[in-house]
This record gives sequence, C-alpha cells and structure tokens, in this order.
Amino acid sequence: MYSPQSLHRWGITHTESMEQLAYSQALRDPMAMERANLLNMAKLSIKGLIESALSFGRTLDSDYPPLQQFFVVMEHCLKHGLKVKKSFLGYNKSLWGPLEMVEKLCPEAGEIVASVRDLPGLKTPLGRARAWLRLALMQKKLADYLRCLITRKDLLSDFYESGAVMLEEEGAVIVGLLVGLNVIDANLCVKGEDLDTQVGVIDFSMYLKNDIDDYRSEERNGQIAAILDQKNYVEELNRQLNSTVHSLQGRVDSLEKSNTKLIEELAIAKNNIIKLQEENHQLRNENAIILMKAQQHLEADVGVELDTYKQSRQGLDEMYNEARRQLREECQLRQDVENELVVQVSMKQEMELAMKLLEKDIHEKQDTLIGLRHQLDEVKAINVEMYQKMQRSDDSMKQKNDIIARLEEKTNQITATMKQLEQRLQEAERDQWSAEDEVRKFKQDFANKADSLQRQISQREKQLVQLETDLKIEKEWRQTLQNDLERERETITQLSTEAQQINGLKKEFHQLQDENRALKGICAEQEQALQELGYKLSESKLKIEDIKEANKALQGGQVWLKDRDATHCKLCEKEFSISRRKHHCRNCGEIFCNACSDNELPLPASPKPVRVCDTCHALLLQRCSSSTT
Repeated sequence: MYSPQSLHRWGITHTESMEQLAYSQALRDPMAMERANLLNMAKLSIKGLIESALSFGRTLDSDYPPLQQFFVVMEHCLKHGLKVKKSFLGYNKSLWGPLEMVEKLCPEAGEIVASVRDLPGLKTPLGRARAWLRLALMQKKLADYLRCLITRKDLLSDFYESGAVMLEEEGAVIVGLLVGLNVIDANLCVKGEDLDTQVGVIDFSMYLKNDIDDYRSEERNGQIAAILDQKNYVEELNRQLNSTVHSLQGRVDSLEKSNTKLIEELAIAKNNIIKLQEENHQLRNENAIILMKAQQHLEADVGVELDTYKQSRQGLDEMYNEARRQLREECQLRQDVENELVVQVSMKQEMELAMKLLEKDIHEKQDTLIGLRHQLDEVKAINVEMYQKMQRSDDSMKQKNDIIARLEEKTNQITATMKQLEQRLQEAERDQWSAEDEVRKFKQDFANKADSLQRQISQREKQLVQLETDLKIEKEWRQTLQNDLERERETITQLSTEAQQINGLKKEFHQLQDENRALKGICAEQEQALQELGYKLSESKLKIEDIKEANKALQGGQVWLKDRDATHCKLCEKEFSISRRKHHCRNCGEIFCNACSDNELPLPASPKPVRVCDTCHALLLQRCSSSTT
C-alpha cells in the first residue's frame, strides 16, 4: 500500500515523463495532446483539492469551488473519446453506460447504482453519471471503481474510441492520483442539486498562483505529507490487523468443524465395534448349536441319519459361508477403523500446527502493539515539542510588546524634537501589525494541528483497546482448543483399548475356525462310513424286492386293486375325474393317473412291454443294471 502523497508524487513524475512523450507525439496525434492536457488539469485539480481541504477543513460541501472544478475535470476526462450512439432523438454521448458496467465488475458498487436509479430528480444519463461520481467520492471508493473499469478494456472498447483517456496509460495515472482523495471527507447533498442542466466549464483562474503562495504551499505540502504518511501507516496497520483477525476466525471455525467431524466418526466407530461384538456372540452361539446337533445326529439311527445328515450338511455349508462372509466384513471393518485412526492422527498433527500458527500470530500482534505504543510515545513527544515552541513564540511576543511600549514612551517624549522620525515610526508600526497578523495565523494553524493530533491520539487509544479485547478473545479460544485436544487424546486412548479388545476377539475367532476344521474332518469320515452303509442297504433292498417278486410269482400273481376302491392317484394324490383317468400298473397292481404310469417295460409274466408306474419302472431298471453288473 502506498500513501496518497507518495502516489501523488509518483503521478507527478510519471506525468512529467508522459508530457515529454506527448509533446513529441502532439504534432502527429491530436488525441495525444488532448490526453496530455486532461492529465495536467486532473493533476492540478486533485492537488488543489487536497491542499485546500487539508488547510481549511476536511469535510467539504457541494458548494466548495475546488470540489466543483474537480467534478468538471473528471467529467471531461470520462467524456474524452466517447462513441456517438444513434437513438430515436438523434445522436447522443452518454457517460452513464460505462459507469453502469461497474456494478457487474465490482458488486460493492451495486448500492450506488441502485440509489442513483432511485433518485427522483434525475432524468438524463449525464445527471445519473454526475450523481454516481459524487456518491463514489463520498464512499471513498472512486479510485477502486475506476480501476476495476480500466482493467476491462475489452468492455470499454464498446463505449470509447481508440486513443481515449480511459483506454490509454493516462487513465491509469489519473486513477492513481485519485487514491489521494481518500483522505478527504465529503458531505454532498445529491437530491437538492440540478445535475441534469449544469454546464461543465473549467475555471483556470484557480490554478494561477504567485511565488509567495508557491513557497507557502511547499511548506504546507511538507507538513501535509508528514501527516498523511503517519495516517496511512496507521491505516495499513489497521488493515493488516483486521486481515489477521479474519484469518484467525476462519481457522477457529475450521477447527471447530473438524472437531465435530472427529466426534461423529468416533461415535460411528464405537457403534461398529458394538455390532462386531454382538456378531461374535451370535457366531459362538451358532457354533455351540451346531456341535449339539452333530452329537444328536451321531446318536440317532443310521437310516434316519442319512436324511438328517443331508439337511445338516446343507445347513453347515450355509453357516460356514455366512461365517466366511462375516470374517470378510470384520476384516473390512478393521481396515476402516485403522484408516480412521490414521486420519485422526493426521488431524491431531494439523491441530498442533494450527496451535503453533496461532501462537505465532499472537506474538506478531504483541509486536504490533509494542510498535503502536512506541508511535504513541513519539506523537506525545511531538506534542511536547510543539507546546514548547508555542511557549517560546509567546515569550518572543511578550518581548516584542515590551519593546513596542518602550518605543511608544520614547516617541511621546521626543514628539516635539523628532518630527523627522515619524515616518520611520509609522513604518515600524506597520511591520508590527503584519507580525501580529502572522502570529495570529500561526496560532490558528497550531490550534488546528493540535486538535488533529489529539483526534489521532484518541483514535489510536481506541485501537489499542480493541486490540486488547481481541487478544483476550484469542486467549479464550486457545484455552478451548487445548481442552478439545485433551478430550481427543482421551478418545484416542479409548480407541486403542477397543482395538486391543478387537485383536483378542480375532484370536478367539481363529480358535473357533480351527475347531470348525476339526469338526469338518470328523464329518467327512462319517460321510464315507454312511456312503458304505448306504451302498450295503441298497444291495439288501434289491435282494428283498427280488424275494418279494419271487413270492408273488409263486402265489399266482399280483393282486389287482378295484377301480371303486381308488379315488386318488397313489403317487401324485390327485383326484380322478373325466379328464384324469385311472390306469393299473401291471407290476404292482395299484391304480395311477396317466402322468404317473406312462412307462412301458416287459415283465416276466408278459414278454411284451406293458404299462408300469414310475416307482416300478425305476426299481426294474435298477434291478436290470445290477443284474448286468
């Protein structure tokens, strides 16, 4: 950040170099000569406005002549190179078009544009543009708004011709000079003025000065420069402190959000651990139930065991698959918990870094406070020096008054004899009057400066009070952050104990897996024994059926069931009807439907293929296959 006086000096030196270039190009380009003239007028008007405002009072009204001339010069600068737009009423040059674009480039200008549109007395675009300039000056953001507008030359090219002030380097210089106007406080009544019909004519008589005024203005410029440098230094310190306070508030908000997220994640992790414990208990109960069922099945008969074994085997397979699936889920949950622990450790490190940064910021603010106190001491020393100078000037005035009294007494005594010295005495009296006038002016200037310095001291004391309150607030935030860190450490220790419990549960689960494997080996051996028993039982059943058939053949054939005794199919148990007819099996003599007795095989009683039910068909085929083997 640069002070307004330094920017003003840079603008003067920069404009001098630009004036030399413009003078060389004036013969070739008349637009360059116009730009140079407008730049010089802007420089003179801004300089005169700042000097007059600081010497006669900073709060300016709309009737102040240098302020009126400043608006006229700015209007000429903004009108330079405007494109002529055709409308229904003829050709028109409007300043309101480019100034209205500032609302899109800088959202802060929306209030000014809205207030200008709502003013009832404005009917022309020129009047709206003049009102916008006055409101921007009162808001102390005229330089910022015009800087945003100058940077977008692609938009300005729609309103200005090539070579206009706003499109060239002179526009940037004028914007740099406008920064110095932030020192001035303006109180302008826009509603009461007739801005539509004002005639903008530049008055050059205000800028014509003699040598004495130049010498006095140089001294005033030196004093004004020192005061402005001090004020801008304090403003820069205030802006830096405000930015640091905003950054600290953002960091504290982010830390609070991260703490709430960590608490939520810890609650979720605890819920997951509780679920895992419940699932482990369920697995243990299911394993105990499986063991009990296996013992009961081993004690049961072999025939019943075959049927129940198949069902239990399916159940075991399903339980084993569920156990494997639960193992995978537990492994995934463990990985998630470990990842959450890693994230929490990283968040803890970030919190420690944030605490260190907060401590550094606090030390920096303490250094700035010490610097501000030194500045206050310096200002107090300056006030003491000025007070001493004032006392010296009063003493000199008293001495001069004594000398004048003595001279008056001598003149009264020697009036008759010293007629020739009357002219010299008159000249001495005139000098005395001029000296008294100068002393009065000096007293007035000194009183104004002392009032301004007292205002600055009061402002700085207020700033010190605000900074001390900010430090107290930051210390309280720091204590809260330390308490949050201690809570997070306790939660981390709890998580570590819970992780150890999970490891113990994993060991128990591995033991259960080993027991499962042993039970599977026992089940496999029992399956082999049951398969051998089944094979032997099937052979014995075939032999029994052969014996039964032989007995039937010896007894004179099978017994045929009567039609009236059968109402349902023996296999599917469906009721007989007109569509579902009755059929006898030629082997067993029972009555079946067509679907259950649509097989044909040759029997010992009849060499031709006859109707046989599904059960007899399967038995006969099995018997044939066993006989062939």
